[in-house]
Amino acid sequence: MKLAEALALRADATRRVEQLRSRIVGAARYQEGETPAEDAAQLLSEAGEVLDQLESLIRRINRTNAAVELAEGGTLTDALARRDVLRLRHSVLTAAADAAAGKGERGFGRQMRSELMMLAALPVADLRAQTDDLARQIREI
Repeated sequence: MKLAEALALRADATRRVEQLRSRIVGAARYQEGETPAEDAAQLLSEAGEVLDQLESLIRRINRTNAAVELAEGGTLTDALARRDVLRLRHSVLTAAADAAAGKGERGFGRQMRSELMMLAALPVADLRAQTDDLARQIREI
């Protein structure tokens, strides 16, 4: 099995687990005198099987990623770890810039001159420049 096939199967298994989880939650309780639409115990068993398959796939993918050497040096696992941290860093800086800019806040400005002004505690322009640089680094990986 090629890495691309394993990644596609992992995505399918992950989606399947989420669907099963949703169905289990819906079937976990039912009204007295009624019969549940689905058997929650059977769904749990099915979810367990899919999760076992998912674990096996993830193990094989991780072994492959750890063995693949990149031209720039390091392994594919190293590049994936770098990408994940860059994405998280980008997310944090974007949230900070949005909060400092007042994005999504009602009444961020003032209605009357007598009201106190809200000021940004962080340099929004600098944060935006940093997020742009991080986005570029993520694309390059």
